[in-house]
Order: sequence, then C-alpha cells, then structure tokens
Amino acid sequence: MNIFIINGAQVFAHSGGKLNKAITEWDKDFFSSDSKYDIRITDINTSYNPEKEVENFVWADVIIYHFPIWWFSLPHKLKEYLDHVLTVGHRKGLYYSDGRKMDNPNRNYGTAGLLQGKSYLVTSTWNAPAAAFTLEDEFFGQTSVDDGVLFGFHKMNAFLSLQRLESFHFHDVEKNLELERFESYRIQYLEHLKKTIGELKSESVIETHQ
Repeated sequence: MNIFIINGAQVFAHSGGKLNKAITEWDKDFFSSDSKYDIRITDINTSYNPEKEVENFVWADVIIYHFPIWWFSLPHKLKEYLDHVLTVGHRKGLYYSDGRKMDNPNRNYGTAGLLQGKSYLVTSTWNAPAAAFTLEDEFFGQTSVDDGVLFGFHKMNAFLSLQRLESFHFHDVEKNLELERFESYRIQYLEHLKKTIGELKSESVIETHQ
C-alpha cells in the first residue's frame, strides 16, 4: 500500500510547526514498521515540483494531510501548494473536468475526478478545545470540524474522487499540551491509524484473494 504524507504545517511568525512535524514522524514510525507500506513525504516548507507532486497523488493509495488551522482555514503556503498541484493535475491524473456536459450544465458537477479507489485522511491541530465544537452556546454552534471549517477541504478531495477516511483532530494544543497529554495524543493517533489504514489494508488483501 502506497502512503503519501503531506506535512502542511507552515513555519510562520510564532508557529514553528513542531507538532505537525512530530505527527509526521509518528506516521513514519508506524508505516516503516510494516514492509507492506511504501511512503513518500512532502513538507510544504521545502521546494517542490508540482508535476512530481501530481505523480505522488496518482501513486498513492492513501493521502494523509497534516496541518494546523490558522484563522479558521488552511495555512496560506498549504493553500498555495494545493493551488499549484491541483491546477497542474488537470487531465494529468487528478481530474478530467468539472463533470458537467453542455447538454445539461446543471447536473453532475464534481463527478470527473480521476482518483477513484484511493482514500485520504486529514488531521488538524487547534488552539480551540474540543468542547468549543460540542457544547451548546459555544463558539462553533455544535458544528463539527469536518462539517464546518473543513467542509470545503473535504469537497476539494471529493472533486478528485477521493474516499474520505475518518479524520483525527488535535485540540487545545497551544495552552494545554503538557508531555503526558502529548503522549496520550500519540497513542490515540496511532490507534486511529491502525483502525482506518489497517482496515483498508485488510480489505485490499481480501480483494486480492477473491
């Protein structure tokens, strides 16, 4: 199984990207321990070739995105990366068109992605506590990360025909991430990988032997 990991934590102002770098290292340890996985990693803070990045998307069975939430959106360097790569990927493996036909332009928008059969997983890191999304009268109005701030991000991946795996979000990481909680998050995240990616691997083995 081919795993493409994108570390989208931009080094900027007071943000050093250390937590997302650590999460990427957890990925490396997890996938490197099993010879059935091959991994490629892109760090948006380093130079990249958009054509090569398109190749990584096409090569991957699973794409994993890691990034912090900045002002309720993606870091601008990650957005720039996606703008460049997805534009180059038009009719080169990522998507053919927007899916519509001239004879019925109101139907089938977003149905011409070319990454069918592939999946993606996203993690995000937040200053906001988890309770801000679940408690009545709190800031996010009981709207989850995935249905709210990341709604557009998930639609972007759906446009490429990627299948969404269950997300994992790290909350309250600026003011409340002592060593014990950091280690607890590591354990929870690795269990999440076992559950989501491990199940995919099992399914692929079953299909291979059918």
